[in-house]
Amino acid sequence: MTESADIAVEVVGLGKNYGAVTALKSVSFSIESGKYYALLGPSGGGKTTLLRLIGGFLRPSAGRVYLHGAEVSHLPPNRRPTSMVFQNYALFPHMTVERNVAYGLKLLRVPAGDIRDRVDRMLAMVGLEGYNRRMPHELSGGQQQRVQLARSLVLERDILLLDEPLASLDARLRKDMCLELKRIQEKVGITFIHVTHNQEEALTVADRIAIIADGELVEEGTARDVYETPDKRFTAEFIGDNNVLEGAVAAVFDGRVALDIGFAKVEVPAPPAPVPTGARAAFSIRSELLRIAGRGEDMGASWQVVPAEYVEDVYLGLTVSHLVRLPDGTEAVARQMSGESDGNRFEAGQEVAVGWPTDRARLHLA
Repeated sequence: MTESADIAVEVVGLGKNYGAVTALKSVSFSIESGKYYALLGPSGGGKTTLLRLIGGFLRPSAGRVYLHGAEVSHLPPNRRPTSMVFQNYALFPHMTVERNVAYGLKLLRVPAGDIRDRVDRMLAMVGLEGYNRRMPHELSGGQQQRVQLARSLVLERDILLLDEPLASLDARLRKDMCLELKRIQEKVGITFIHVTHNQEEALTVADRIAIIADGELVEEGTARDVYETPDKRFTAEFIGDNNVLEGAVAAVFDGRVALDIGFAKVEVPAPPAPVPTGARAAFSIRSELLRIAGRGEDMGASWQVVPAEYVEDVYLGLTVSHLVRLPDGTEAVARQMSGESDGNRFEAGQEVAVGWPTDRARLHLA
């Protein structure tokens, strides 16, 4: 266990099996108190299993869970300093908003006067002041989600677990609720652990993000880390719009790796770990960093340039995606702001050049 009074959650070698099926494989990480932490990954990757193990809704097959330094692996949910926000709202349809929010406090036998004060304060916190007498069916989806959030926060636990809390909301409301969740977390100052498969959602709310896939912790870091400088190929392919090209390491020199990708040799910044010559590897470059130019146009000494064939452009409103085909048949995407796009000067089938800043690519060993 990590020795720090500032660690709210630590899991060590945590695993979960369902018979012969392994849902989670020896995951370890820690979360500082007061942080907004996201578990991000594809559906079925183990995110919700991990969250339920932290909350005590599942017993681990291996490993330990520590909350504020105390091991709680054997404790049920009601004996942990956590509360849970579920994906499906789980509101009592026959109870008013006020009674839904107060329900947990009544189970804890909190005095009636205190319950009223805490419920009113929490409804104001989530933007539902004056909604006390409303019934769940009289609320929008976003308002119902706020009620569930208030019901969890009113218990005044210092770790809040959120299982796909915005999954059932439409895109616009999800964006609004992301900002609202972050505002509330910063105001109450407790630790939030938020499960989602939506990368934009995770990037918006989280101080740190753990990528979970196939029951494993793939990578962990700040939102900027996992988006701009992913260590793992899986992360590069899952987050953002990255182009990934494969090749073999031809040489290592002066902090760079020369990678033979078949139709060209390109240079990529060397990672901290040693890179053996001849090893299979891949590199990723974000689509917004790619530039398309006419054959023979000079992009400068700090750029890597390869030949391509222009295929088409796709208008997406804010951005335009330009699709090109590389000599080996691989397709790559260059994404530009609509008002700045120069790709429309190219025709389908035209020979072009594709380039990117050398120092912005990321090497991923196979």
